[in-house]
Amino acid sequence: MHCPFCRHPDSRVVDSRTTDDGTSIRRRRQCPGCSRRFTTVETCSLMVVKRSGVTEPFSRTKIINGVRKACQGRPVTEDALAQLGQRVEEAVRATGSAELTTHDVGLAILGPLQELDLVAYLRFASVYRAFDSLEDFEAAIAELRKQQQERLVVDDDPDGACQGADRGSSGAADAPVPATATD
Repeated sequence: MHCPFCRHPDSRVVDSRTTDDGTSIRRRRQCPGCSRRFTTVETCSLMVVKRSGVTEPFSRTKIINGVRKACQGRPVTEDALAQLGQRVEEAVRATGSAELTTHDVGLAILGPLQELDLVAYLRFASVYRAFDSLEDFEAAIAELRKQQQERLVVDDDPDGACQGADRGSSGAADAPVPATATD
């Protein structure tokens, strides 16, 4: 690392700390030439491969701007968009891959967006999944309704009784399985 003051080609790390969000490291450096101190921020590069084959750095801002278009006219706050952007970035970084496709990024957006706003989710999904007809919309809406029904059933059953008959110690699940003779 060149010193920004005297352009000396080397520096010594005096202190290293992880940023609050954990996505980068802040390093305090000192130049052996002029003894002045400066700060650098180190981040892991994450590249996105576009459909055209062009590779560009991942941008949380581009994610937020794209989702903002889908949320236009919806009751979604800027804070909610920022949180969604952070969740998407955390999800794609958690893959451990240095390069992702736009398809992977789109998949990472769909889940949090569905939780945020269903209409915005449908708008985004219609472009992302290239809906061609009303049937595509109807199928997506039917899937959303099915997921909501499943959530309602689980929410209405706090004890989890509908998760299976083997809950608790009321009988059959706790009984020993009879051995079979193979002689």
